[in-house]
Amino acid sequence: MSPQPQAAVGAPLSRVDGRLKVTGQALYAAEHDVDGAVHAVIVDAGIGRGRITGIDTRAAEAQQGVLNVIHHLNAPKLPYRDNSGSNNPEGQRLRVFQDDRIRFHGQPVAVVVATTLEAAQHGASLVKVRYDAEQPSTDLTKAEPDEPIRYERGDAEAALRTAAVRLDLTYRTARNHHNPMEPHATIARWDGDRLTVWDKTQWVVGTQTELAAVFGLELDAVRVISPFVGGGFGTALRCWPHVVVAALAARETKRPVKLVLSRKQMYLGTGYRPSYEYRLRLGSDRRGRLTAAVHDLDAETSSYEKFTESVLAAGQMLYSMPDVIQRYRTVPLDLPTPLYMRGPGFQTASFVIESAMDELAHRLGVDPIELRRRNEPNEDESNGLPFSTRRLRECYTVGAREFGWHRRNPEPRSTREGDWLIGRGMAAGVYDTARMPAQARARLDADGTAVVDAAATDMGPGTYTSQTQVAADALGLTMRTVTFRLGDSLFPPTPPHGGSMTMASVGSATLDACNKVRRQAIELAVQDRESPLYGVPTDDVVVRGGRLHVKNNSTRGETYERLLARNDRTHLEADGSFAPPSGPERHSFYGYNATFAEVAVDATLGLVRMRRVLGVYDAGRIISPKLADSQALGGMVGGIGTALLEHTVTDHRDGRIVNANLADYLVPVSADIPDLKAIYLEGEDREADPLGVKGLGELVMIGVAPAIANAVFNATGRRIRELPITAEALL
Repeated sequence: MSPQPQAAVGAPLSRVDGRLKVTGQALYAAEHDVDGAVHAVIVDAGIGRGRITGIDTRAAEAQQGVLNVIHHLNAPKLPYRDNSGSNNPEGQRLRVFQDDRIRFHGQPVAVVVATTLEAAQHGASLVKVRYDAEQPSTDLTKAEPDEPIRYERGDAEAALRTAAVRLDLTYRTARNHHNPMEPHATIARWDGDRLTVWDKTQWVVGTQTELAAVFGLELDAVRVISPFVGGGFGTALRCWPHVVVAALAARETKRPVKLVLSRKQMYLGTGYRPSYEYRLRLGSDRRGRLTAAVHDLDAETSSYEKFTESVLAAGQMLYSMPDVIQRYRTVPLDLPTPLYMRGPGFQTASFVIESAMDELAHRLGVDPIELRRRNEPNEDESNGLPFSTRRLRECYTVGAREFGWHRRNPEPRSTREGDWLIGRGMAAGVYDTARMPAQARARLDADGTAVVDAAATDMGPGTYTSQTQVAADALGLTMRTVTFRLGDSLFPPTPPHGGSMTMASVGSATLDACNKVRRQAIELAVQDRESPLYGVPTDDVVVRGGRLHVKNNSTRGETYERLLARNDRTHLEADGSFAPPSGPERHSFYGYNATFAEVAVDATLGLVRMRRVLGVYDAGRIISPKLADSQALGGMVGGIGTALLEHTVTDHRDGRIVNANLADYLVPVSADIPDLKAIYLEGEDREADPLGVKGLGELVMIGVAPAIANAVFNATGRRIRELPITAEALL
C-alpha cells in the first residue's frame, strides 16, 4: 500500500477532549451518576505496627444514615486466588479486613457505609479501635536489608583500587508522593455476581484482573470503567486496597458504593517513590575516561511486599566503562508499599550518576559536557547490543548552543548579581523505550466517520488526541470525523498507562487496525466495477479527507460514503494489534536527553530560585508537538519539585507521616517556575515500533534534578548530595 498522507500526525493540535474538561463535562471516577449509590469512608489505623485487640462500632452504627460498618471481625473471607498477570508485585497483597494485623500507620481497619458522605465521615470518627502496639521500623538506615540484587562485569573493586582518580560519594533521596489533582476514588456496583467499578486507574485491565482474583470471579464478570484520570504519575498503576474495600462494601450492603480517599489518605496507601541511600564509587584515568564503578544502594519497601524498580539500568549502559558492580538491596519497613513514580528508578539513578560525573569533571578541570563525550559507548555494554538510536552527542551540541553554555564560568561562586549567586549546570538523562502487546478495534461507518476503541487510559498526556491523530491519518479522515474511545475493560486490552509505553504500544495497535480498515475499503473499491477506482492497483490508492483516489490523480476517486452505500455496507471493521518481536532483542532501546539549568542562590539566606531550564530530547518521532511540550514542561516542573521541595517526612516513633497534606508537602507553584524550553531532535526509531516513537513522559523528568544540583554547586561551591536541596544545607 502507498504511504498515507500525514496531515494530523506531527501537527500541533489542541486536545480533542479539551472542551469537555474545561466545561466540566468530562466525568472522573467520583463524578459518575450511579443510581442509588451510597458513601463509604475508611477508618485508618492509628498505630504503625501491632494488632487490633478490639473494635467498638456501636456509636457509629447508631448514627442516622449509617448502613454498615465492616471490619476484620465481620467481613467475609475473600478467596484471593492467584492473580497471575495482575498489577500486584510478586502476587502479594495487603488483604484488607482479613486479619487483625497492622502493618503500617494508616492501614484500613474498617469502613463505614452511609446514605450521605457526611454521615459516613461522622460515623468513621466514632469507630473506636484498641491496639496492642509494637514499635514500627520505618528508618531506612536502621533496618535489616534483603539479599541484594547484583549485576557485575569485569572486576570493579580491583579496577577501582588502581584507578588514577577515585571518588567515593554517598547520596540520599527523599521519599516522594505522587499528589495528582484527582484523589483516588472508586464506585462499585454488583449486579448479581457481576461487578462494575468506576475507578481512577492507569490500567483498567490490571484492576479488572485484580478484582477478579480477590473475589474469585471470572475475568469477564468484572468491568472497569475509567474514561478520565485527573493525573497519576504512577500512583494509579495498581489496584489498591481501597478499591477492594469499595467492592466489598457494595456487596455487603447490596447497594452501589462510592469511596473517595481524602488528601491525607493519599499518603497512606497509594504508593510513593521510595527513599534511597546510594553510595557510588567511581574511578577514571586522568583524562576522565571511566574505568570502574561500584554502586551500593538501599531502598525502602514494605514488610509485606517487595517492590523494586529499574534503578540499575542507567549505571550499566549510560557511559562506557569495562568494570561495574551493582548491589541493590530493598529494606523491608513498616510502611505501605512504594510504587512507580514518574521516571521510576532512572530518576534516582540519574541524580546520583550525573551528580558524580559533575564532581569528576570539576576534579579533573574538564568541561562537564566534554567529560560525557569522552565516555560515550559504541554499544550497550550491559548486553553487547547496538543502540537502536543514540543521539546524546547531538543533544549536548544543540543544548549547549541554545542554552549559551559557553558563557558559563566553571569556577564555582564566580558569577553574581547583587545578593544572588548565579550557577549553571547540566546532566544527561536516559529512559528505556518500553513496548508491550496491545490491541485496538477500528470501525468505519457508512457516514464516513470512524470509531476506534482500546482499553487504554489518559491521565493527562493526551491519549485521546494522539491516538485520534494516528487513526485519522491511517484512515485518511479529518480529526473531527474520528472518535477514539478508551478507559473501559470491554474494549480490546492494552498495557498499563505508564512507563512511557502507551504511544508505542497502543498507537501501533491503533495504526494496525486503521490500516486494515483502509485496505478493506481500497480492495472493495478496486474490485467494484462501478467504482472510479476499479482495476487500479491497490498500491496506487491513497485516502485523504475521507476520499479514496489515485495517488497521482486526485480527480479519479470517490468517498467512503459512496463506496459503502453502493455496496450496501453499514460499516467496515478490523482488529489491530502490536507486540514487540518475539525472541531476543536485536537492539538496545532507550530515549535520551540533555538538561540544562540555571539557578540563583541567595548568598545570605541560601534560598534557591530557578531561572531557566532547557531540555533537548532524542525521543524518536513526535506525534503531537503541542502534547509533547505539555509533557516536557510538566516533567521539568516535577524535576524542580524533586530537587528543591518534595520530601515526605515520617515520625519514626509511630510511623505517622507528618506532612500528609499539600500545605506541608511542598510542590512547585507558578511562582517557582521559570523559563522552560523543550527541543526535540527530528528522527524516528522504526526498530522500536511501527510509529517510530520512543516515549516521552518519563524521559522529560530525568536529568532535571542533577542539572539543578550541579547548577547549585556552580553557584555556591557547595556539593549537596541529599534531595531535596534545602536552604539549611546551603548555609
